[in-house]
Amino acid sequence: MGRDDRTTLTRSRGTANRSRTGMVSGYVFRVIREELDHTQQSLADAFKVSTDTIAGWESGRRPLTSLTVGQKLLHRHLLMRMGVSPALLRALDRGLEADVLLADALTDEGATCDSPLGAWVIQRDLVEVLVWPLNGVTPEPMRGLGVSGRPRRGPAPTRPELSADDRRRFFRRMRRTAEEARGGDFLLHRQALYLAGYDEEPDTPEWLGRQQHDQRPQDWLTRWLTTRSVAAVAARQGDGDRMRHFIATTLDDDHAGEAANLNYWAYWIGESPHLELSDDFIATTGAPTWHGHKLLQHLVTGLVPDRGFFELNIHTIWALLAARPGLLRTSEAMGALRERLPLLLDGTGPSKCARRELEGIRYAIRLAEA
Repeated sequence: MGRDDRTTLTRSRGTANRSRTGMVSGYVFRVIREELDHTQQSLADAFKVSTDTIAGWESGRRPLTSLTVGQKLLHRHLLMRMGVSPALLRALDRGLEADVLLADALTDEGATCDSPLGAWVIQRDLVEVLVWPLNGVTPEPMRGLGVSGRPRRGPAPTRPELSADDRRRFFRRMRRTAEEARGGDFLLHRQALYLAGYDEEPDTPEWLGRQQHDQRPQDWLTRWLTTRSVAAVAARQGDGDRMRHFIATTLDDDHAGEAANLNYWAYWIGESPHLELSDDFIATTGAPTWHGHKLLQHLVTGLVPDRGFFELNIHTIWALLAARPGLLRTSEAMGALRERLPLLLDGTGPSKCARRELEGIRYAIRLAEA
């Protein structure tokens, strides 16, 4: 290979790497532009930049992550004045975070202990955006968006896309990170383990089981979180036995386990008021700072029998209403829950334990309405 060929290859790799570092936020930015009914030219005029700059942001060729904080804030304020919904602005913020995490993972070199994945306890809205290019599932704020009525010059992607090689590279990095962080940075280990669980390779369940066996944590919280993470991954892949075992042995009749479950759920769906830098908050048994309205709405929405988290949702609703009985009278989600209960109880989806909890929920609703 000659010098010119090596230079071309290096430039090609550099362009690909830059594209990957901005692919998610760039796609969200394109959706925002189309929701505002702007062309690249008209938005470039509004932002006082070139059309090529807008095109570069959207493709990832000029990643939004490379802008200064001041530039990002100015652009964000302009989008707010243009009327972009708070949900889409939040999705753009999460897209920027996802691009940083993806860029680190796809580098596939260097020390995994330096991964930003272990800097804070991540939440559902970020995970949904982060795995979007991996599993093709559209994040909640983006559903129903992204289809423009304007004619296009050519085919356009319908979501952020990673090549098969990049997907393999990402999951390889998550496995290596989880293995190397085991016994050291538990937060990094746990979150890498969870993301590795999105891998659809046949050996993923076996690998996850081996990680749980090799972890052998000594303290209660570490054991609880490891068990929950493996059960959650298994449930997402269609194996409900681990989740039922987790509910029966780690939650049921265990006050500390129930409190941890509620604390984790509330933080995961964004009801807690601030970000956490470690998992320690999960074991807090005092009065929490969250109310439960958003959590109940999320859990009721997830009462779908063929979903892996179905029985955990039932159990968590049961525990939440026991811990927050005021929700029976004040939550807007109660109407949907009341309507859904007869269908769930008449169906064949719930196990005996889940059916008893559904009966308990229905009885609590009747008492609150009496």
